[in-house]
Amino acid sequence: TFAPFHHLDKAVSLPILACRCAHGKYAQKLLNDLFTNYTSALRPVEDTNTILNVTLQVTLSQIIDMDERNQILTAYLWIRQVWVDAHLKWNKDDYDGLDTIRIPSSYVWRPDIVLYNNADDHFTGPMDTNVVIRQDGQIMWDSPAITKSSCKVDVSYFPFDAQQCRFTYGSWTYNGNQLDILNAMESADLADLVENVEWEVLGMPAKRNIILYGCCADPYPDVTYTLKLKRRASFYVFNLLIPCVMISFLAPLGFYLPADSGEKVSLGVTVMLALTVFQLLVAEIMPPSENVPLIGKYYIATMTMITASTALTIFIMNIHHCGPDAKPVPKWAKIVILQYMARMCFVYEVGENCMSPQLDKQEKGGVSDGERKDREVSCISPSSEWQLLRNIEYIANCYRDQRATQKRTGEWKKVAKVLDRFFMWIFFIMVFFMSLLIMGKAI
Repeated sequence: TFAPFHHLDKAVSLPILACRCAHGKYAQKLLNDLFTNYTSALRPVEDTNTILNVTLQVTLSQIIDMDERNQILTAYLWIRQVWVDAHLKWNKDDYDGLDTIRIPSSYVWRPDIVLYNNADDHFTGPMDTNVVIRQDGQIMWDSPAITKSSCKVDVSYFPFDAQQCRFTYGSWTYNGNQLDILNAMESADLADLVENVEWEVLGMPAKRNIILYGCCADPYPDVTYTLKLKRRASFYVFNLLIPCVMISFLAPLGFYLPADSGEKVSLGVTVMLALTVFQLLVAEIMPPSENVPLIGKYYIATMTMITASTALTIFIMNIHHCGPDAKPVPKWAKIVILQYMARMCFVYEVGENCMSPQLDKQEKGGVSDGERKDREVSCISPSSEWQLLRNIEYIANCYRDQRATQKRTGEWKKVAKVLDRFFMWIFFIMVFFMSLLIMGKAI
């Protein structure tokens, strides 16, 4: 029952094979006729004074790598070049309606259009793919290419920066009177672009330029594509910026540590070393240029602040550990620091002894009791009484000196603690505003 259909399939396939054989026969005949007296060494124009127009179209497929340190952009492009070859025309009716053929690009003349700002070591051009030739002589050459182009990188606002990389295409030997290059579209084709994890493509407009070089009098046209990129800063924010901000907030806390702990200076030095490590990481990524990146400025400002806080900590610790031989606190310091600044920084009863009133009363009471007892004791001789009074007076003077020394030392400790609190709030405000400034660039 299936035999008739089997014979029908064979009957249908035979004309198709015959048609293919006929097209192959005519394609071979057309190829022989076109390239009998053809040369790919000369410009394909009938008149040597005729300008050959080449239309260029670029499709950006992928951004492979952006090397900021060496300022090289590696990209995967599809390049289409279209021109008319006056020597490759035919009448399709003479070749069984054959209107297009595809042959290797090495058979025909090709424009020597190159990437002017190529930074590849091997300087490789587009791939030698086939060209499509139409009956009217129009040749379309589509070729993929992995290009390495030089790109001037401005890292002033890293990691919130935007870059512009240019691709300049033009003829290497033909001037504008021999070959003219035109852009097929106002911008490159981004429909098939593979998204990059680090860079966001904002656009790639094209512009035709006519350049007069100092070596030659003839104009040289070119087409420049400007690739506009914006960095995705999330990676750098979470790995470089936020740790730095968190470490920076540790620096003011050094003022809150008790002076007797012995860890105030070591905390500042540790924070300084941590920020130095982050600064070295940023320096390895960035190109050596005069433009300091924004995050680098933040690191330098933070390190300067930590250096100042460590120096102030050493100064305050010197005040805190003033010994018995220290001079009394000046009157202006008592008014400005111990009164006004202490209230501003919420420091109360620092360095004061809560037992001082009772001790004063005991001191006064002890002297009067002693005198009263001396008066009541009638059995003591006048010479012994005088000696006893001298000893009691000596003890009382020593006690008063000790109390004055303790009070003077306590006042200096209070000055040190008030200065600690004052600089702690000052540096907290500085860190907050610097962090707010750097984060504001991300919005």
